[in-house]
Amino acid sequence: MTILELLEIKHPIFLAPMAGVSTPELAAEVSNQGALGSLGLGANTSSAAKELILKTQALTEKPFQVNFFCHQSESLNPDIAQQWIEYIAPHFEKFGTTPPTQLNCIYPSFLDSDDFLNIVLETQPKAVSFHFGIPHPHQIKALKDEGIITMVSATNLIEAQQIEAAGIDLIIAQGIEAGGHRGIFNQHFDAAIKTLDLVQLISKHCTTPVIAAGGIMNGEQAKQMLKAGASAVQLGTAFVQCKSSSANAAYRKALFNQNITQISASLSGRPARGLIGTWHTEIDRPNRPNVPAYPYTYDLAKQLMAIANQQHDFSYGAFWAGSNVAQIRELEAADLVNQLVLEIKSN
Repeated sequence: MTILELLEIKHPIFLAPMAGVSTPELAAEVSNQGALGSLGLGANTSSAAKELILKTQALTEKPFQVNFFCHQSESLNPDIAQQWIEYIAPHFEKFGTTPPTQLNCIYPSFLDSDDFLNIVLETQPKAVSFHFGIPHPHQIKALKDEGIITMVSATNLIEAQQIEAAGIDLIIAQGIEAGGHRGIFNQHFDAAIKTLDLVQLISKHCTTPVIAAGGIMNGEQAKQMLKAGASAVQLGTAFVQCKSSSANAAYRKALFNQNITQISASLSGRPARGLIGTWHTEIDRPNRPNVPAYPYTYDLAKQLMAIANQQHDFSYGAFWAGSNVAQIRELEAADLVNQLVLEIKSN
């Protein structure tokens, strides 16, 4: 069975599930064009996740994927947290305020309970994908028993082999070019492999179908990945500019005005690639203290971003973007899917 048959889609194109940016409207527009739409639900409560899935199902009868975070939850080290708060304090003071005195765990992991699992089993989306790790065996079994397709991001060969051994249906090969958070299982180790190399490596050593993700902005790049062994391609940055995404005006403008990205763990506590901003130019100094555990660090960053935005300073924004952002095109979701299809099919 081909991946198109497995997922019941027409085109080997996936919308990357981007927490904070993806919407039911964007997912539906992509799915209605025969590609695989997506919802990034890792930043939502289980009740909010359910509402978003149901809304998407009301907008399309076509398949789409939902995505959750599978990070190993860590307890917060109070000393590291205090050092980080003190380090970031001058940036709060710049806006006439003070930082919070404590950091909160704003994103639960799929591994921490079965709340998200139960929502997926209840709403029955076509596919569910995971970032930062692999679900528990009982969670995988429950999903497979219901015929829900499972996918997990891999950033190196060992992660891919673990994903395959767990019985996951599809491996998402996330190359170093990808925008947003790196899907690394161990946040202290990143093999930093390019997407094309990763696709070839995983395809050689695993039998599970591979989805290429990272730096893909057009059909020519997609064709290269498909020829290298990928069964489909996943694009995120290319779709952020669509009117149906929830990206704010500053984010959309920056995507077309900036073309250099950098990976930093200062925003969230985990490495993530975004457009260069104050985090990279002022905070990522060689003497920077250790960042607190994910997602506690993100709690502080989001509060700082909100304060800065209120004073019309958007340089602290989490403007996630892939390394080929300079190739972004101003197209709505349906048109972008159609354009990609044409480019993939061209000689």
